Amino acid sequence: MNRIIPQDDYPNASNAGVGDYMVRQFERDLRSQVETYQLGLESLEAESQAFAGTGFTELDTSAQDKLLSRLEAGQVTLSWPLNATEFFHMVISHVMEGYYSDPGNGGNRGSLAWQMIGFKSHK
Repeated sequence: MNRIIPQDDYPNASNAGVGDYMVRQFERDLRSQVETYQLGLESLEAESQAFAGTGFTELDTSAQDKLLSRLEAGQVTLSWPLNATEFFHMVISHVMEGYYSDPGNGGNRGSLAWQMIGFKSHK
């Protein structure tokens, strides 16, 4: 998540509550996607091992970005049980939803993303 939305003048995805948003969504609207996420994340880990000889979270941010760029371009080394590019785009979409969603959904902690884009809630 933090490679998709890294920290700048505003919080990264984790600090903005995107993880909380995702957990809630896996229990609700994304329940049917849990297995897809499991397969995709296991494949990402295997791809990282094949690409760099270590797990994804052990890579520095530059190497993580390089690996994710390869996924986005469909340049995978291993045979994935799902389309790597489609999986990565799905993750991007869900991370963005969590970052910019209504804070009541678990993400966008403190409405920081709304402040960033100048959105004023009328609640």
